[in-house]
Amino acid sequence: MKYASVSAALCLCLLVGVAPADSLNVRLVGHCDTPGSAGGVAVSGSYAYVADESAGLRVISVADPANPSEVGYCDTPGEAYGVAVSGGYANVADGDSGLRVISVVDPAHPVEVGYCNTPASATAAAVAGSHVCVADWTSGLRVISVADPAHPVEVGYCDLSGWALGVAVVDSYAYVADGDVGGLRVVSIADPAHPIEVGHWANRDRAFDVAVSGDHAYVADYGGGFDVISVADPAHPAELAWYFLSGLAYGVAASGGLAYVADYYHGLRVFSVSDPTNPVEVGYYKTESDKAVDVAVDGDYVYVIDSDSGLEIYEYYGAGVEETPSAEVRAPKSGPTIVPGASASSRFASCVIFDAMGRRVVNPRSGVYFVREPSAVTKVVVQR
Repeated sequence: MKYASVSAALCLCLLVGVAPADSLNVRLVGHCDTPGSAGGVAVSGSYAYVADESAGLRVISVADPANPSEVGYCDTPGEAYGVAVSGGYANVADGDSGLRVISVVDPAHPVEVGYCNTPASATAAAVAGSHVCVADWTSGLRVISVADPAHPVEVGYCDLSGWALGVAVVDSYAYVADGDVGGLRVVSIADPAHPIEVGHWANRDRAFDVAVSGDHAYVADYGGGFDVISVADPAHPAELAWYFLSGLAYGVAASGGLAYVADYYHGLRVFSVSDPTNPVEVGYYKTESDKAVDVAVDGDYVYVIDSDSGLEIYEYYGAGVEETPSAEVRAPKSGPTIVPGASASSRFASCVIFDAMGRRVVNPRSGVYFVREPSAVTKVVVQR
């Protein structure tokens, strides 16, 4: 019998061996380092575009996710913090050097074709048709026309109260992660020449990044954790849930009922947000250098930036557990279930326990669990 959704890969993982203690339902597929300190990533087609603070834009082929390789690069004059790709152009938020527009029509030979300075420090970018919305630190949101990529020009701006660090665009709204005091700012860009703030949500710590999917915004709130915000009414964003993280939430992406958080001290964190009022962690993987700062999702793969180790590509198996066919269901008459091979003082010590969502359990309470042993995955009823 199958419980929740499950992929063949997860079933295989459960049956053939113990997963590393620093991972759950996620496996590392491939890795490609960059020369400097990687800061942001965007994925389009068979390429990942990495903003490297000291080495500009790096173009990495991910046609074979197990063997990603750099195929081209374009240095930039500033510090490349973020990147957004559309229509054959990579738009790089280049710190004190503003927005740099780079043609990636030939990925092996990316070349800058235009730029537009911004008043402060460009930290992130998002494409809105023929415009790019730039989070410009202390100068708020800047709206830049790239209708002529060789001559990008600012057409409007919206001052904000905090430090604009991240931005996402959906329809005619820009959602800005506005740092320490700004929280989440919702800005109408229906008239790009006159962007205007229409809604605001106050964060707990420092809003670093934001992703929007459907009627929900997901905010990486640095030391304040991970927040789910309803933006069904953009004028009145409302918090639906908050999930505290022991690390620092730097980046966030959302797709298909899942939210992916780049946790600076603990790597990739995966949350089910099918019930937005109750996010549940269903997977994680500790990145190579423990410095995850950005994340993007494309198809079956999750692309994580670790500032020290570059681009890391992961696959999330999907939550759920499948029993071994004809496995016995154990239900003792009284007292806690004792798994064979475990001592009375250390129940379950020689096995790995999962709940029906595929989450590893250390101290199971009463309920139904799944025990992975060398030869089978067995459903166990714990009674206390």
